[in-house]
Amino acid sequence: MLDLLVGPIAKLLDKVIPDADERSRLAHEIATLAERQAHEIAKAQIEVNREEATSHSIFVAGWRPATGWICAIGLATNYLFVPICNFILTLTESPITVPPLDLSEMMPVLLGMLGLGGLRTWEKTKNVARK
Repeated sequence: MLDLLVGPIAKLLDKVIPDADERSRLAHEIATLAERQAHEIAKAQIEVNREEATSHSIFVAGWRPATGWICAIGLATNYLFVPICNFILTLTESPITVPPLDLSEMMPVLLGMLGLGGLRTWEKTKNVARK
């Protein structure tokens, strides 16, 4: 997103500053400033995550595990509970069937959480995880 802002500013510098070296220096400084700002935002988010993880309040530190459990319950419902119920209903010759859940909105959340967990496992196996 910052690249979308840096590009037009660099073009504007071409029109305002005649010296090519000065233009390059300013364009580089602007790009570096944008990267530093993005880095600071990421560091601030990491600090927030750290504070949440060390909190003793279930409402602060427990929202991530709760989200994981909700996703696990949704998967269990869709791939265990619904088929077993439909199997039993079929055996009893019932005309009722239990429809599967729509997981299209939940799966990106679950896959994102699993991806981060997989990255953490990869870090531990490569001995690059922080203590």
